[in-house]
Amino acid sequence: MWPVIDLGLPGGVALALLPELVLTGCALCLTILVAWRHRSEEDQLLVGYLAAVGLVLTAAVVVVFWVSDVRAGGLESMIALDGFRYLTDLIVLLGALLTVLLSLGYLGRERILVPEYFLLLLYATVGMMFMGGGADLIVIFLGLELMSVSVYVLAGIDRRSVFCAEAALKYFLMGAFASAFLLYGIALIYGFTGTTNLGLIYVQTATWVFQENTMLLIGIGMLLVGFAFKVAAVPFHMWTPDVYDGAPTPITAFMAAAVKAAAFAAMLRVLLEALGPVTVVWTEIVWWLAAITMVVGNLVALAQRNLKRMLAYSSIGHAGYLLTAVASGTDFGAGAFLFYAFAYTIMTMGAFAIVAAAGRRGERDLRVEDLNGLAKRRPWLALAMMVFMLSLLGFPGTAGFIGKWYILSAALEAQNGLLAVVLVSTTVISAGYYLPVIMAMFMKPPASDDAHEHVTVTGAARWVVAATAVVLLVLGVWPGPAMDVAGQGGRDLRPSVMITVSK
Repeated sequence: MWPVIDLGLPGGVALALLPELVLTGCALCLTILVAWRHRSEEDQLLVGYLAAVGLVLTAAVVVVFWVSDVRAGGLESMIALDGFRYLTDLIVLLGALLTVLLSLGYLGRERILVPEYFLLLLYATVGMMFMGGGADLIVIFLGLELMSVSVYVLAGIDRRSVFCAEAALKYFLMGAFASAFLLYGIALIYGFTGTTNLGLIYVQTATWVFQENTMLLIGIGMLLVGFAFKVAAVPFHMWTPDVYDGAPTPITAFMAAAVKAAAFAAMLRVLLEALGPVTVVWTEIVWWLAAITMVVGNLVALAQRNLKRMLAYSSIGHAGYLLTAVASGTDFGAGAFLFYAFAYTIMTMGAFAIVAAAGRRGERDLRVEDLNGLAKRRPWLALAMMVFMLSLLGFPGTAGFIGKWYILSAALEAQNGLLAVVLVSTTVISAGYYLPVIMAMFMKPPASDDAHEHVTVTGAARWVVAATAVVLLVLGVWPGPAMDVAGQGGRDLRPSVMITVSK
């Protein structure tokens, strides 16, 4: 369709930004609609359905770009045109679409009448698309802030709940702290290289003796601290359990899956596309972050009986698995990230859909014991939850197993054998909190005769649960095409043009 786009022309830049422009246009139109119709639950449902249509249209544009293999005609000045961007966009759009579908019934049940909820989801998704596709540090930072501000509000969208308010405040304070580190890191890297373009930073760092430049080293350190906050890596994870616990469950799923995937995509693009020549500096730091995050996340999850907090600490452990892919410092690791991010988005959304169905009033009081005997009253829901738990565990026959095997392969290829051992060991530990959920559903009697009578999944949420469970099983036995696509997307994560710069 447009095999080559000249980003040196205003029209070329607008064309390259077509997916973001389509979604932004949909969000602006819905903003006008919400100003006109916002008083009833029917108005809110209308906005939700239209938001889902906007996400599907945007995904269609991304697929056209991807299938047409649209590339930049020269240096990617502000926005990247590569397979990594397109696959990242599809992952975050899928996460946003599943969140919208889960929210349609959830908001009405919880009596949350805020049509702006869906607008904020769209604006957050636009920011995430800029994070995964930015070819300049400023674009990535602006995308991160657009996403963050929207999610701050979404975390506290239920104004009747003090726990929602607490979650939003904690997330805002920690997020602002992380953004400050990130911005200072960008400033120091700009001071060293004289540019914020990722390709030009690559050239500059390849031609200077970086060991003798303290400014660059501190800048890289601050960037890593900022990204570590955003991906909930230990020891920068303190906000995660309380925020995930207090936010509405569909937003918790959105933060655990799509927001995490976007933050990792931005982190990978900056580290590999801009700081590739200095991998010796940041790979060791990421190695330790990955190891500590896997150990702490999984060990603390063992002590949780509250289902939502258990999944929150579980997400910290999974951040460690994704950091293992980043620590490889290779395009093979980037491909492993893409595959696992896709699989993790699906299984997380499915698991939280069951949590939302089983609980009430934010699901803060839902414990593992509350699922006792679910298989006798709701066998299909219990079966789906078993698939999600086994996939999160990495059990053979599920997409989670293939994803962890892919990450292990990337770690071993990069000579990170000890990190691979940590990943396998912590996966074994995670069985201690995933398997009890399955045991409660299938091996223990219901607490009472009327237990689980209220546990129902209706409307769009029913299709979300069914589709995600099926996809996880299909990818578990037939992962080849998805792995090939992810591998190609990882190989695309390189500077588009190498320019010789004389000192």
